[in-house]
Amino acid sequence: MAAALLSCCALLVACSAAPPRAPDHDARRSADSAGVIYVVRRQWHVDIGFAADELQPPLAALAASFPGAHYLLFGFGDRHYLLDQDRGVGGMLAALWPGAGVMLVTGLDASAQDAFGEPHVIEIRVSAQQAAAAQRFVWQSLAAQRGAITPLRAGPYDGSLYYASTQRYSALHTCNSWAAQALRAAQLPVHSAGVVFAGQLWSQARRL
Repeated sequence: MAAALLSCCALLVACSAAPPRAPDHDARRSADSAGVIYVVRRQWHVDIGFAADELQPPLAALAASFPGAHYLLFGFGDRHYLLDQDRGVGGMLAALWPGAGVMLVTGLDASAQDAFGEPHVIEIRVSAQQAAAAQRFVWQSLAAQRGAITPLRAGPYDGSLYYASTQRYSALHTCNSWAAQALRAAQLPVHSAGVVFAGQLWSQARRL
């Protein structure tokens, strides 16, 4: 039980990701490919991101909620833990069982490298079709509220919003499992089975 609780605690802390830092230089990104998927490590949590001007419908409609943002990052987490802030032992143990998920979307004015540091960002150059497939997976992870994709509430820091998710969170389907599935949706050679912690995905993304 102690080991399970420690693992659960690490997963929940992972999915309540660290905030971006202030930018220190102009945003830059690769221009020699049809698109880029950004894999961003926030301590024990991994986000998937795209340049705002590379978003394709229907996900492109989400950019209107983040005016001025040049990049959008998407992360998955446990709704009960993150929104209800039940962060005691009971909340941690509850996350071991499947429960409602939530999406955190973060708009960045500068690049992910500026916000999180060069060592914490991997750029994966992909075709337009691969980018569209990854974005379609992200869109399908967002749950409509009253027929529309609308935020549940403001996120934990400036430029972020919480959205309901169609996916459920558990100790075996974490923020990092979801990110691995997003890369697999783009037909990238990444496995998602058994991916729970950030390091398990990060080592795969680095090889790409």
